[in-house]
Amino acid sequence: MQVNIALLTVTDTRTIDTDKSGAILVEKIKEQNHKLVDRKIVKDEKDKIKKIILDWTKKSDLDVI
Repeated sequence: MQVNIALLTVTDTRTIDTDKSGAILVEKIKEQNHKLVDRKIVKDEKDKIKKIILDWTKKSDLDVI
C-alpha cells in the first residue's frame, strides 16, 4: 500500500540543500515506495508551523504529516 506523505522540517538554519535529516527521510520514503506529496522547511515560529499543518490537514490526498 502506498502512503502519501508531507514532510515538514522546523529549523532556523537549514535549507532544502542542507537539511540532512529531511533528505534521509525523503530517501526512506522513496525506498518504501511511498509518495512524498509535499515537503517544506519552516522557521521555528508557531504561527508559520500551524498554518502549514492546517493547510495540509485540509488536503484529501495526504495520509501522513
